[in-house]
Amino acid sequence: MRIVQFVQQYGVRAVGVVDGDEVINITATYPQYETTLVLALDAIKRQLGLEQMLNELLPQCDSRVSYDALWNGEVDSDLHLLPPLDHRDDSRTYITGTGLTHTGSMQSRDQMHSDDDAVKETAEQPQTDSARMFQMGLDGGKPQVGMRGTAPEWFYKGNGICLRGHRSHLDLPAFALDGGEEPEFVGCYVIGPEGVPYRVGFALGNEWSDHATEKINYLYLAPSKIRTCSVGPELVVGGEFEDLDVRVTVTRDGQQIYDSGDLKSGQQFMCHSLANCEDHHFKYPLHRQPGDVHLHFFGTSKLSFGTRDWKYQAGDLIEVSAAGFSRSLINQVTDACAEAADPVRVKTL
Repeated sequence: MRIVQFVQQYGVRAVGVVDGDEVINITATYPQYETTLVLALDAIKRQLGLEQMLNELLPQCDSRVSYDALWNGEVDSDLHLLPPLDHRDDSRTYITGTGLTHTGSMQSRDQMHSDDDAVKETAEQPQTDSARMFQMGLDGGKPQVGMRGTAPEWFYKGNGICLRGHRSHLDLPAFALDGGEEPEFVGCYVIGPEGVPYRVGFALGNEWSDHATEKINYLYLAPSKIRTCSVGPELVVGGEFEDLDVRVTVTRDGQQIYDSGDLKSGQQFMCHSLANCEDHHFKYPLHRQPGDVHLHFFGTSKLSFGTRDWKYQAGDLIEVSAAGFSRSLINQVTDACAEAADPVRVKTL
């Protein structure tokens, strides 16, 4: 079952379930359910699985919207898609991620930060921090049930201010050295009233970052991540996370300039299990506050940064697609934060 959130005429929000080329408008029949979050919290309250609750609601819903119209709708038009899960209070959406989870990600990061003159690593003693971190995941990232495994790399991306939906712009700040696509699967979570995390499902995501800044020094990883990112267009409720393919293309002036090909993801192709990644994210009390939303990126196996001879520029179109998701996630790059091209001056009160 696939859920979307959208804006209809006069800026009214709605949540719907994808049914082929149409979206069943849940909110039209049940106006109390205007967001995925409200739906999820009510399912928790009623002690029902979200899919079970939706199956109870859908027979009474007779209002439908064209999925094509939604998917093609531009932001700020009368009919367009939103991220499939968010919080009306931006400060209560946590956007985070786990890196160095895939073999390819380790190779990309290792290449980015290793010294060309350094001695080549051996299987017994990886030379870089990235390689050592990845090896720690191989050794202890998939613990037995009931055991706590090795902690993966973790990063903070931002809050709801940084979140973009399908066809929204991805910002290229004036202070950035470059942009960087990261096609990933995103775990979508809500925190129940008792502080228990619930996984609603998975969505496609583009964890837009600045790899040129990160390359200067791996300690710049944190600021390189504070960028906008996109999630959508749909959320697959439940969903498997074992063997998945994802692909990203970049188009400039109507010409394709990058195609990643099919990239493997899911637990079979990661050094950490899903449960281990979730444990190490939600073990912190800060991440278990009732009513909060968490969107967690699970990493990618390939970046264009290490192989391309071009930089992102305004107008570039990035498309992320995957089997199991009926529509792709498309975003356009735009110049942003012109006010931060010069030093930001703080005033004294």
